[in-house]
Amino acid sequence: MHPHALATVTRGIQFGVDALMALLVAVATWQGVASEAGLRRWSALLLGLAFAAVYAWGRGMRVAGTGEPLRRRRDLSAATVWITALVLIWAGMLAVSPVALWMAFPLMLVQMHALGAHRGMAAVAFTTLVAVADAVVVHPTDSFGAVLGPLVGAAVAIAAVTGFHVLQREVRIRQEMLDELVSARDHLAAAERERVVSAERERLAREIHDTIAQDLSATGLLLGAAQAGIGPEDHRTADLLAQAQAAVADSLAHTRRVVYALAPAELSEGTLVSALRRAGERAARDSAERGTELEVSVVTDTDVPVLPVSVETAVLRIAQSALANVVQHSRARNVQLALAVRDDLVVLDVVDDGVGFDPSQLDGRRPDHGFGLAAMRSRVAEIGGELVVESAPGTGAAVSVSIPVVSEPVARTGAVA
Repeated sequence: MHPHALATVTRGIQFGVDALMALLVAVATWQGVASEAGLRRWSALLLGLAFAAVYAWGRGMRVAGTGEPLRRRRDLSAATVWITALVLIWAGMLAVSPVALWMAFPLMLVQMHALGAHRGMAAVAFTTLVAVADAVVVHPTDSFGAVLGPLVGAAVAIAAVTGFHVLQREVRIRQEMLDELVSARDHLAAAERERVVSAERERLAREIHDTIAQDLSATGLLLGAAQAGIGPEDHRTADLLAQAQAAVADSLAHTRRVVYALAPAELSEGTLVSALRRAGERAARDSAERGTELEVSVVTDTDVPVLPVSVETAVLRIAQSALANVVQHSRARNVQLALAVRDDLVVLDVVDDGVGFDPSQLDGRRPDHGFGLAAMRSRVAEIGGELVVESAPGTGAAVSVSIPVVSEPVARTGAVA
């Protein structure tokens, strides 16, 4: 049942109880006024008006009828006072009007709804005792129904309100689960969009770097060789070759700036080292949201040079994927991410103290692992690198990546001649 539909049903039931109570109060008051004389007549009238006023006050103050058990609400004490006042006035009405006995059933419904399961049952039991005592002592009758009626009414009131509260709780839990699913779906959709955009940016950057930038570099080398081969007297050709070399150098610089602009946003905001530190901080936050404290340490060389965009992108994405696997699967308390540049080789190590695993069982890409080991191996292989995984159940895990630097470093914001 939808929460809005349940709320409508709740309001309908409350209106029905209120209408039944109003009708019975009117009948009991009228019967007391019509059948009694003198002081008892005025007592019946005043008690009927007092009950109606107190009942209306409780509804107006919303100490009942809010659609949820008030055992969870701050005004439980007000509801207790309200129910106590109603029971006392009702008991007085019983003394002057036997018809007031029929008010017991809607009163029990209100008690269960306003006070919750435990307090409500106690109030219903007391109301039942008062009703039975009235039928046996105050207004004795030979009818067995006068005693059985309050007992049956109490059982029906307890079963009906308890069942309705259970239904409310189930609807609330289902709605919370639905809200969580919708939120998770939106989060996954946003993450997927970000992943697709990032992957396309990286692909374009690699394509431009591996085609246009390489062609321009080769053209510059050829022009340099041609300029070195002409005679010193051919000034016209030398000038043209120099202009061509300058144009090629400018085009190469612009192309490299475009390549870096297409690099991941994490790299555009700073260096590779700072991007790795942010990835570590995010992994720690994600782990905390899962209820696990993860200490992430990032260790790098003192001076890490600016690397080709394809290398920096690969290092960052692999580090993010490895940290994500640690957060999701390892149950580790500590993880160290180490980056070093040795000659023309970049080495990234991610080591954790988690539960470990058997690498031979995770060679394939699995939906529940996201960007797994197979995907990381594929990325490393694309740029001629190597990935090594060392782990065993109960011994933590270590992922080591070695990537060759295949082109000269260039300044991130400067032109290259």
